[in-house]
Amino acid sequence: MMGSLKDGTGYMKDYMNAENVTFSYEAQEEEETVEVLHGVSLGIQKGEFVALLGHNGSGKSTMAKQFNAMLLPSGGKVYVDGLDTLDEDLKIEIRRRVGLVLQNPDNQLVASIVEEDVAFGPENLGVAPPEIRKRVDEALKAVEMYDYRLHAPYKLSGGQKQRIAIAGIIAMQPDCIVLDEPTAMLDPRGRDEVLETIHRLNREKGITVVLITHYMDEAVGADRVIVMDDGRILTQGTPREVFSQVELLKAHQLDVPQATELIYRLKAAGIPLPDGVLTIEECVAALEPQMNRTER
Repeated sequence: MMGSLKDGTGYMKDYMNAENVTFSYEAQEEEETVEVLHGVSLGIQKGEFVALLGHNGSGKSTMAKQFNAMLLPSGGKVYVDGLDTLDEDLKIEIRRRVGLVLQNPDNQLVASIVEEDVAFGPENLGVAPPEIRKRVDEALKAVEMYDYRLHAPYKLSGGQKQRIAIAGIIAMQPDCIVLDEPTAMLDPRGRDEVLETIHRLNREKGITVVLITHYMDEAVGADRVIVMDDGRILTQGTPREVFSQVELLKAHQLDVPQATELIYRLKAAGIPLPDGVLTIEECVAALEPQMNRTER
């Protein structure tokens, strides 16, 4: 895995690590504590692209915010590059390493000009002005928004706004970007723009990506998929390993990619088709022999 770290024994070690993490909040109306995460343990290696899936209320967004100390565990530990998120003195260092992109880009855009918005993060980190200029230009080019640097953010499309929000995180030069349902408010074109951007950043710059989503098709291109349900990890593995467990996912009211769903239904109808189909291309390849047989 590109950029992966090794410990003194030569084994891979995790860049981000959650150990038996619980998280609770106080329900104001009922005046009682509600536990959202129930002993979650997981590790993410540097350079990895991980999709964290689950339906609304599964705890995936709560888990995402643990990784840059926006939320702190009620029990257990979260470490980023060996730094304990519970250590108040390390919070700035942790947020240098892990950038968080929220669902609604309007909540992260703070300036009236695109390049000023992207410069906001580095300025708060105390980066020197010449370096800020360099970082802003590089970040905007990385998300293919350099030509819009003097535009007003509010005039941009949803996908463009989200790419500007990502550029603002890139300008802080994090090792990891955690994206909390970044495509939930976007149309299909905007969704494609954002997904292409984060895959390219992972592939070309080695940035670790944690993508939180409830769109199963968005997880197909990840290195690893972690599925959460009711504040716990339900299953994890490669996309092919996870989405081959159709019965398990459906038992927990979770979807599978559209191509996987189609093959699953056709197999249930008695048509002999292969397992492990994830993409439209694989679906076409699986169906073509059956279509040719029918035509004869």
